[in-house]
Amino acid sequence: MDSKTNIVLDGDRLTIEEVNLGACHPKASVKIAGSAMIGVKKAQAFLDGELNKKIIYGVNTGFGPMASHIIGRHQVVALQENLIRSHAVGMGDPLPEHYVLAAMIVRLNTLVKGYSGVSPNLIKQLQTFINKRIIPVIPEHGAVGTSGDLVQLAHIALALIGEGAVFYKGKRQEAAQVLQRLHVPRYQVRPKEGLALINGTSMMTGIAALLCIDAQRLLSLSIRLGALSLELVHGFNDGISERLHSLRPHRGQKIVAQTLRTLLASSNVLRSREKFQKSFEVNDEVHKIPEDVQEVYSLRCIPQVVGPVLDILSKTSHEVDTELNSVTDNPVVDWKNKTFIHGGNFHGDYIAASVDQLKIGLVKLTMLSERRTNFFLSHHVNRFFPPFMNLKKPGLTLGLQGLQFVATSTTSQNQTLAFPQYVHSIPTNGDNQDIVSMGTDAALFAAKVIENAYIVLAIELITLAQAVDFLGEKGRLSKSSQELFTELRSVMPVVINDRTMVEDLQGVLRYVKQSPILDISW
Repeated sequence: MDSKTNIVLDGDRLTIEEVNLGACHPKASVKIAGSAMIGVKKAQAFLDGELNKKIIYGVNTGFGPMASHIIGRHQVVALQENLIRSHAVGMGDPLPEHYVLAAMIVRLNTLVKGYSGVSPNLIKQLQTFINKRIIPVIPEHGAVGTSGDLVQLAHIALALIGEGAVFYKGKRQEAAQVLQRLHVPRYQVRPKEGLALINGTSMMTGIAALLCIDAQRLLSLSIRLGALSLELVHGFNDGISERLHSLRPHRGQKIVAQTLRTLLASSNVLRSREKFQKSFEVNDEVHKIPEDVQEVYSLRCIPQVVGPVLDILSKTSHEVDTELNSVTDNPVVDWKNKTFIHGGNFHGDYIAASVDQLKIGLVKLTMLSERRTNFFLSHHVNRFFPPFMNLKKPGLTLGLQGLQFVATSTTSQNQTLAFPQYVHSIPTNGDNQDIVSMGTDAALFAAKVIENAYIVLAIELITLAQAVDFLGEKGRLSKSSQELFTELRSVMPVVINDRTMVEDLQGVLRYVKQSPILDISW
């Protein structure tokens, strides 16, 4: 297999990009580093040796508020099976398959670190499921994100033991039937293995890793659309000048401004402030000049608005990278120090807080896009372009008027979704879990915001392409803007006569979801 689709897991070096590859590329596969299995075997051996000597939470005790119940030696396996079956109770629509694959890859990397006490055979079973694309059906609702994503991860564990439902080759089927057909044996859990499978942040972290890639794509598209917008209004070059942004040197702001300068270096339509100054004179009378001295904020302040979002994404990516390679079990089988550490590494607040911040940033990005769309569609605002970018006969034809309603309503929904799920803690589990993260729901709400953002930016792209056609200045635009326009026109022709655009819009949406990511420091 191509090494570019081969992901080697050692518990320490899994990246956001590799999670995205493994979850989204149909031919990607995971391999386990041979060195990692040493720790896995030693942790299992240490657990087995101590099992009948010490009280170990979740291994020979009950769970949560029932932890004071000591389990008999011959019931420790039944305890793990009961844990899996009792927690595989999620409800609602199934999560997307690539979210589930991402969670499985993250969970496997956590187990490979060698602090969970699981057997090599469990590692192999989970690896087989990933590589054969046997994808457990996980309902949407159920996680509070503190003892990890218990309910969602329990559905993965359930499939590993041959119960529940899976998606295989696009069809929902019984797990037992698929395993039988593929000659994959049902897995028989050992002590602690049920807890090791479900006790952690792998669901929220896997989704968060995928969201980071989408956020990079949306930020890239937003910056490119901002560059094209500046060209369409023949904007001034000093708003993105290096000198201006060196005087307020926030990292994200400087990166966005530098990226705009790079994108627009080949433009022939930006205006020089110096030349503008020489075009008009100041005299003794108050008088009006025919041009605006500076652009509206959605055009002039792109680095100042998008920069903070880039900084948020950078921080979120760092937190997700850390979580991908962390031990999120409880208890931790610390075989190196011959002890079991009981704690709360399963608590999802880092991911919950990070994806909530990212979500808020992407809502602002959506608002910026909607305002630029409004600028170009509103003749009384831009005072130059035709109403609703109508290229034929205003009054008889309506141009992009209907699309603006979609941008407005979708942006409004994003604003409602902006409220952080992170602060929606409700105690549960007999008040044992008295403060929770809601991390998986935070990630799922962020995913909805991302889906909406793609729609709003797609509408902005359609609007700006209409403006390019109206001006007839494609050849004077920067290379980036010319490419953007050409790519858009390959999936959606110019709108002159009113027509049904349903198929066109789906094509544009597919394009923006696959649009290139700029090579900048995220």
